[in-house]
Amino acid sequence: MYTLYIGNKNYSSWSLRAWVLLKAFGIPFNEQRIPLYEPDSSERIRVHSPSGRLPCLHDGGTVVWDSLAIAEYLAERHPSMWPGAAGARAWARSASAEMHSGYGDLRNEFGMNLRVRETRKAPPAVANDIMRIATLWREGRERFGQSGDFLCGAFGIVDAFYCPVACRFASYSVALDGAAGAYHRALLDLPAMREWAEGASRETEHIPMLDRMMAQAQQQ
Repeated sequence: MYTLYIGNKNYSSWSLRAWVLLKAFGIPFNEQRIPLYEPDSSERIRVHSPSGRLPCLHDGGTVVWDSLAIAEYLAERHPSMWPGAAGARAWARSASAEMHSGYGDLRNEFGMNLRVRETRKAPPAVANDIMRIATLWREGRERFGQSGDFLCGAFGIVDAFYCPVACRFASYSVALDGAAGAYHRALLDLPAMREWAEGASRETEHIPMLDRMMAQAQQQ
């Protein structure tokens, strides 16, 4: 059985990607949570993750780190995580890679924190990120999503990569309409996402650095 090492559910957007993918596909795994930014966090993480970062997946003697590598590893062993049609699959891979490597302004300004519920005006660079994501979501739904509620119809890797964005948009009251708004609701309503949120609500840890950054941004 797989073992997935993750960070705090309130804060760890990268961990959410791998976790929600396993849950949504009904793949059994052991969850091992290592709270972030505690005095011994780095030491504890490096015992399990060569990069010193989370998430990290163990499959017997095989260790896979980085959320995109984990997704690809799982896709080799479990069917239907990528779309079957070549065109849709190419688009889904491109959209996943864009999320994996981009949107730095959105990440920095609208940090992952499931405890947050506020309305914040997006700076121009963040507004551009939001506009691009909404455009991409509409494109996926219109071109490939006719057979289901997600970007390429059925839930897959590309949707898992945008689950943390859905959390951010909910936290900071980002308004979306049409196909993008419907897709946002579908992500939040996914049973695996609800389970993650329930787990986050039971966490007692607070990361002062991240909470302080969000409080300072709110005051600007």
